[in-house]
Amino acid sequence: MPQARVGRWLVAALMTLLALATIYPLLFTANVAMKTRREYILDRFSLADSLHWDNVTTAWSSAGMDRYFVNSLIVVTSAVVLLLVLGSMAGFALSRVRFRGSATLSLVFLAALFIPFQVIMVPLARVMDSSGLVDTYPGLILAYVAQFLPFTIFLMTSYYRTVPAEIIDAARIDGNTLYGVYRRIMLPIGRPALLSVGILDALFCWNDVIIALLMMPSPDHRTLMVGVTSLRGQYSANIPTFAAGVLIAAVPVLLTYLFLQRQIVDGVTAGSMKG
Repeated sequence: MPQARVGRWLVAALMTLLALATIYPLLFTANVAMKTRREYILDRFSLADSLHWDNVTTAWSSAGMDRYFVNSLIVVTSAVVLLLVLGSMAGFALSRVRFRGSATLSLVFLAALFIPFQVIMVPLARVMDSSGLVDTYPGLILAYVAQFLPFTIFLMTSYYRTVPAEIIDAARIDGNTLYGVYRRIMLPIGRPALLSVGILDALFCWNDVIIALLMMPSPDHRTLMVGVTSLRGQYSANIPTFAAGVLIAAVPVLLTYLFLQRQIVDGVTAGSMKG
């Protein structure tokens, strides 16, 4: 009993240290964003004397973060919708429809998960440039879909395989086509996994810098994360304004984790917990 109690205290202490190490950078950034330039130069680690929202206003309007935010919102929303539609349909086909080469195709999507983007970065850029899709919303959306579709398909395939075959057989006996089974049966059953993978795909696309920087070289088309990296050079002498830009980019991700963490965990583990 004492050993078990010591083990629990040790785990709790390690988790507390990990939580503090994760939370501290965000708190430090928020504190710097509320300082004036003079306060930061005098003591960067002290608490802000008062809340100076001018840095946030400057980063949002003068530095163009509002435009970058809208760009990210358009691209991420469109990419996630396409990923969910294609991923759920492919997951249903690979898990419940038997056709020649289905097993091989599943292995191909699984293998694609282990290919780093840096390997396909140059060929992708050449294909997109020759197609006239560089520096366009459709080009970046398609790049995100190509990058994160294997993950979406893998997760949806794993989830749909847990659905009892009797449900599908009963739906076919009632006269449903394969599309009818997918739309009336599999889509409603797969809502937890769709919500989970949609949140994860949105976070992946939102936090991306490399693909967006490659596909959107124009300043007017930058996404939010690329815009934050550009602020480092633009406001290198005004760190509080740069910190305010980082804070603006971090708030949507933080809110997503705070309010949807249960859905993320439940959806990811659903395939292994059901059945």
